[in-house]
Amino acid sequence: MDKKDTYATGEISLAIDPSLYDIADALTYRYMQAYPEAKIKLQQVKEKEALKDLLNRKVSSIIMSRDLTAEEKSIYQQKIDKDFQPAYFAADALVFIVPKNSPLEQISVDEIKNFLTDGKRKLIFDGANTSNTDYIAERLKLDQGKIEYSSLQSNENIIEELNHYPHHIGVISLNSISRPFGEKAKALRSKIKILAVSNGQGSYLPEKPYLKSRQYPFTRLLYFLTNENYFGVAKGLIRYSCTDIGQKIVDKNGLQPYNLYKREVQIK
Repeated sequence: MDKKDTYATGEISLAIDPSLYDIADALTYRYMQAYPEAKIKLQQVKEKEALKDLLNRKVSSIIMSRDLTAEEKSIYQQKIDKDFQPAYFAADALVFIVPKNSPLEQISVDEIKNFLTDGKRKLIFDGANTSNTDYIAERLKLDQGKIEYSSLQSNENIIEELNHYPHHIGVISLNSISRPFGEKAKALRSKIKILAVSNGQGSYLPEKPYLKSRQYPFTRLLYFLTNENYFGVAKGLIRYSCTDIGQKIVDKNGLQPYNLYKREVQIK
């Protein structure tokens, strides 16, 4: 990449897990409208592969939904030769869904943990080693290699096929169905019931107030990482996403903006 590129000119690749596509698409689309000479190509890969691609400089930026391990942070700092500085921009959530006619209304954190370890594979995820399975293993402190679940090809496929598995519970990202006025999101939401999740302190739906307070037990913060060492398109997109206009886009896409961005911080 030519180091003469700026935040408004140049071309980069942004790698994202498919479950986070909608918010990445919304932010990059608006950024490219604002800066027509900036080109951002979205690459949909599993989250672990996205991190590898960033470290190997195959892409300029990624979006992550889980914390890096201490080992991953160390490798990042060694390979990228910069401090680990996650740029948080939104709160997403893992959502537990059943068919519309299911009698279930809520599920507990303890039940979810049990479903992942009892061998019955009651939970349906979007495949192995995705951002959703990585996050839930981290959140519940379970060995990623030992959790058991059923799988379908994508978050959308889980919703479309759930009626064929009435005794199972789908697990998807909120981002997959969060656009309030998106025709596709509305159609998907019409087919499912979202379960409240209880944790001993209360029962919460994945709604913005409970994402902002992080009372919803499976709230997850989305953040950018980049290997760009100058202020080019990758860092331009990050700044755009973390300040007012980007946060409004996050809000309009049904996620909770991450409002704690410090305005005095400058990305150089």
